[in-house]
Order: sequence, then structure tokens, then C-alpha cells
Amino acid sequence: MATLLWDPQLWAQRQFKDCDLKDRRRNQRLCHFATQVAAHPDASTPQQAETWADLKGAYRLINCADVTFQALIAPHCQQTRQDCQAGDVKLILNDTTELDYTAKRKTRGLGPIGNGHGRGFFLHSGLMVDATTGQVDGMAAQEIFYRQEKATKKVAKNTRRKSPDRESAVWGRVIDRIGRPREGVTWIHVCDRGADDYEVMLRAVRQGCGFVIRAAKLNRTVRTLDGRNLPLRDVLDGLPPQGQRDIAVRATKKEPARTARVTLRMGEIFVPLPKVLTPWIREHAPPEPLRVSVVELREEAAPTKCKPVRWVLYATEAAQAVVSANQIIAHYEKRPKVEEYHKALKTGCGVQKRQYRQGHRLERIAGVLSVVAVRLLQMQSAARETPERPAEEVAPRAWVQMLKAVRNVPRQQPLSIREFVRQLAGLGGHLLRKGDGEPGWQTIWRGHEKLVMLLRGARLAQGTPQQNLDRSSRNRQAGCPILGPPKSRGAQTNSAAGWLEKCG
Repeated sequence: MATLLWDPQLWAQRQFKDCDLKDRRRNQRLCHFATQVAAHPDASTPQQAETWADLKGAYRLINCADVTFQALIAPHCQQTRQDCQAGDVKLILNDTTELDYTAKRKTRGLGPIGNGHGRGFFLHSGLMVDATTGQVDGMAAQEIFYRQEKATKKVAKNTRRKSPDRESAVWGRVIDRIGRPREGVTWIHVCDRGADDYEVMLRAVRQGCGFVIRAAKLNRTVRTLDGRNLPLRDVLDGLPPQGQRDIAVRATKKEPARTARVTLRMGEIFVPLPKVLTPWIREHAPPEPLRVSVVELREEAAPTKCKPVRWVLYATEAAQAVVSANQIIAHYEKRPKVEEYHKALKTGCGVQKRQYRQGHRLERIAGVLSVVAVRLLQMQSAARETPERPAEEVAPRAWVQMLKAVRNVPRQQPLSIREFVRQLAGLGGHLLRKGDGEPGWQTIWRGHEKLVMLLRGARLAQGTPQQNLDRSSRNRQAGCPILGPPKSRGAQTNSAAGWLEKCG
């Protein structure tokens, strides 16, 4: 994973300067707009833009036909995939979420969502995280798609299954968009029950990737290693227990969070071709059935009024021992991180609050915010990756010193990156008490927003113009990378501007 660039301007340059927008000036406008969005991600476009000229430029950019969702996210996704090094094992967490604009009745160009009465579109994400640490590397690929309007005439079930436009086909398309890992790198697609589809499995295997997919249909006919065709449910019942373990069950609207005691079973099976073949499967069908591992976690004695836990996982990794089965389970337990990403996109970035009146404009602003949401998650995980690393090796020195001044931390006291992030969250409202736990991305980005504004105010108080500083210039001058280096070194140390002067 590339080092997180805390400064919004440097971050925006890295993420968006290589977008193919057919005009260099659009890239410049995009980088400027993305800097403003990253500094205040949940605000509206007029609130993010600081001048009338900035607002008009942002609207022209979002209304341009050459600025598409894929064009906006392509450089970020490519960087995420290319940053993998030999020996890395990466999980690609796949999930779909719906972006709801039902309340925006004047918006045109949207499709049905939910029960069919809502309006919006769907976003399918492939979030790459480290298999060991769980740190967020970035988005490997994304795709927006629309649900088709309900047909007036009834369509045969098998016809829908064969259609390349069926909603479930997006899982396989995104896997192909991500492609094949470079030599020495392992990619494992981790999916929920929506990906329990033979075509999804086959596409992952053809791309040289592994997968961990939760089974949705326990009545699927599979083949045992000794050649018997049985429902998956019967195969699982015939597997011997391999001990018990505890898993954390997240809270739902109906049940509180709890810890479940589950029994582990594991084995290997063949997944044969389905009875209904899509055109893609007909073209790429292998001569032999897919051989996969199956791992089951079953809760035998659930508490009263609680639904028993039952996970059934297909995996390409061998599960011949408890250790390997636990590794597959650990991969799947990281899948909620992509749900956290979608929460960051909706809550932290306010993607569903946008007031644009055309669906294609909402797609474009969603493209910018999709990359910003990754940044929010990376801020949260920065303190967990290398907690003892000095903060000034990660964040600009001016940022560290300003945060110390605002949070009443002695100037001579060194801060680790973990302490820096915690103090940043404290600026955003986290109380930092012993029982409060580690801060989440919401309080971190609120503190980040305040710190950026403080730095800017200090620079404006000095009368310094806004400048574009590269990394080397920033390190030499220890100035704020958004607003430029200090104008003079004579400021008082008892003011915010004085703290920045002392940084040099």
C-alpha cells in the first residue's frame, strides 16, 4: 500500500492527475476540485467550492460528457493493483450497495431500487485489503449499474438466468475488470451470498485468482470426491466435526451483537456445470468440474430468539487441516470492511445528499467521492499499521505542531502516528477515554477537516499566497502543503501562525 498522503492537495494530485478526460485543463480543474472535496467531504458542492469561479468550474466539469465514472476512478484502481509487491496476499472484498435518490424527485435518468418504488442506481465495489493486517490498499475496481424496469410481459425464469444483463452478472464483470495479478502476487476474491454462482467462480479461476464465497443455496447439487451427486446440505451433514470456535456476530435491527459458539466442519467437493448455461459458460466451460474446499461453521445451541449462525464457505484454498480452514474463515471475517467503506461513502461523504438533477452527474460526483471514501478508511487504519512510527515521518511537520498547539500537547513531546491520529480524532470530538476504544473514521476526518482549516487560517493571517508545493519542497520548508511556505520567520510563538513558524 502506498503511504497515505495527509495533505489533500498532494493526495488529489496522486489520485486524479492521470485521468483521461481528453483535456489537460480538466485534469487541473479535477485536482483542484478533489482537493476541496477531500478537505470537507460531506459538504455540498457549493460549500466545498470557495469562490463562484470554483463552483462554476466544478459544475462544468461534472456536466462534461468526457468526465465519466470509470475515467475518474481508473487511475486510483490501477495504482492500487500495481502497488502490490511479490509475495503479497491481497483480499478483494466484493459487495454491492444501492445509492438512493428517491427524495430527489426532480432528478432524471435513474432506475428502480429497493422494492421498485425507489429511484437511484447500484454501485459494486472491489476493495483491496491486506490479507494479514486488513489494512486498506484501495479500490481495485468499481462499476455502476442500473436495474431494468419491470417487464410488462412475464419472462421465463431460465431466460433471466441466461441473460448477460441480469444483476448477478456484475460480480463476474468486476472480477474480469480487476484482471490477473502479477507474478508472485496472490489475489483472493471474498464475496457474500450474492456471488454464489458458478460463473463467478469460473471467472475468478480463469483470472488466476482465488475466492472465498459464502454459499446461498444449500440444495445445490455437488459431487463428492468418490463420485456421488448429492445436495450440498447432505454432504455437510456427513462431514465429521473438527472442533469448536467462537465467532463475533454483529448486531442487526432484530438481534444484539454477541459471540457465537460454532462447530467447524470441512472437506473438498466438485462443483459441476449448472443445468442452465449462460452464453459465457458455454464458451469457457472447463472439461472437468471445479474442485473447491467447503468450510462450515454451524451454531448448535443458539440463544433464545436468536437465529443460529451457519456459514458455509466455498474456497479455492485447500482446507485439509484446521489451520487452513481457520485461514479461510479469517479471510471471510474481513469482508465487512467493504460495508464500512460503503458507510463511509454514504455517511462520511454524503453521496446520497447530492442535489444534481441528472443521473450521469450523480455518477460523476460519486466517482470523486468513491476515492475520497477510501482515504477516510485509510486514515482510520494508519494508526494500526505502524503505531510507533514518528508522526513527522508520515504527516507534515507543520500539521503535527499545529495539532500539538490546539490539543495542548507540549511542543517538545514526540508523537507517534497512533498518538497523532488519536489527537486528530480528539479534535473531531472523540473523548479519548480509556474505555472509549480506538477512534473511527468519522471522528478522524472531522478532526482532519478542522486541522486543515486551522492551518489555512494561520497562513492567511500571515498574508501568504496559496502555492503548489511538491513533497521535497514541503520537507525543506516545513510549510503547509496547501497554502504554501511561511512568508517570514518572525511570527510570535504564542499564536497558531507562530507555531507554524517554529516548525521551520
